[in-house]
Amino acid sequence: MSQPSSTGAVPGAATRVAPAQPQGATAALVLADGSVFWGRGVGAAGDVVGEVCFNTSMTGYQEIITDPSYAGQIITFTFPHIGNVGTNDEDIETITPAARGVVLREDITDPANWRSARHLDAWLKSHNLPGVCGVDTRQVTRRIRDGGPPNGVVAHRPDGTFDIPALVKKAVDWPGLEGMDLAREVSTRQSYGWDESVWALGKGYGKQTNAKYHVVAVDYGAKRNILRCLANAGCKVTVVPATATAEDILRHKPDGVFLSNGPGDPAATGKYAVPAIRGVLDASVPTFGICLGHQMLALAVGGKTAKMARGHRGANQPVKDLTTGKVEITSQNHGFCVLPESLPLNAEVTHVSLFDGVNEGLRLTDKPAFSVQYHPEASPGPEDSHYLFDRFVDLIAANSKKKG
Repeated sequence: MSQPSSTGAVPGAATRVAPAQPQGATAALVLADGSVFWGRGVGAAGDVVGEVCFNTSMTGYQEIITDPSYAGQIITFTFPHIGNVGTNDEDIETITPAARGVVLREDITDPANWRSARHLDAWLKSHNLPGVCGVDTRQVTRRIRDGGPPNGVVAHRPDGTFDIPALVKKAVDWPGLEGMDLAREVSTRQSYGWDESVWALGKGYGKQTNAKYHVVAVDYGAKRNILRCLANAGCKVTVVPATATAEDILRHKPDGVFLSNGPGDPAATGKYAVPAIRGVLDASVPTFGICLGHQMLALAVGGKTAKMARGHRGANQPVKDLTTGKVEITSQNHGFCVLPESLPLNAEVTHVSLFDGVNEGLRLTDKPAFSVQYHPEASPGPEDSHYLFDRFVDLIAANSKKKG
């Protein structure tokens, strides 16, 4: 059903002759350049605007949709069969999804999995998330690959009535992610303790009852499975808001500090996060950052970040660990990156992307701190990078031994 078309004389958008709306079309993906991809509506009815990105993962759609790092974004899934394992109350990364909407190739697949508790369509409706299926996602992906992630609107109208020029204008008027601080929106509002550990077949999630170290996790949009991995590695975890100051963090007397993943422009979040991180580094507390946390650490030591032309989103991203020479397949979701040439001499590059050479990790030579751009918690994704949580605990242990 998905014929790309354009229509309307909207400032900032292309003006083209649009083909007629296909019969039965109840949803559309409308881009800021005037392109329209017709389809059928899924999930909640309504309109959402955001940055249109694509994810190449073949599994884990529920974890992807609930990843707070997708705040402000509309997710195009390149894998055509979405919904085949249904949804459940366990495979979520946050209670309230931050993604704006979804774009799918096929109708949502009926679930065929013993853990399924609800059809994906019903789950989307329950979270007020609209989507469109029947779209040629290969064409949308090529559009993003060649031209960068555009602003767009997913419009789901069960009656099939659309004001396309108004939707194009809505996409054009949306300011975009650059300069946008979204970590504050998805972060916890108050501190809390976390002791749930990773899921095991036949047992469900475990509980950390014999923690050896205390880690304070700064929540810029933390995924639950990251916190579970920290607990599984022997840590008592205290989660604090993104806006926590160095004093707020250090008063918990942590053995280590974790800087979480999160959405938005790191430079915008850094306005309040960087001073806090510098205070933690000055106190020589072992620090580990992931994704946005990696970018925050880089900014805290004087580095710079930039918007990527396409971004990395998927569970098949090859990364080389320069400290070991090993290559790991990683799960990633980021549209900004650290500029390695901007890093100071005390920041050593430790990981690089084998796709495009983008910086994927660093460590400080004069402080007990390191970070990676990708998601070692593997939710979804391969488990190649789980060793990083052990590396963090080993750093804490060495620092504790040095102090004691």
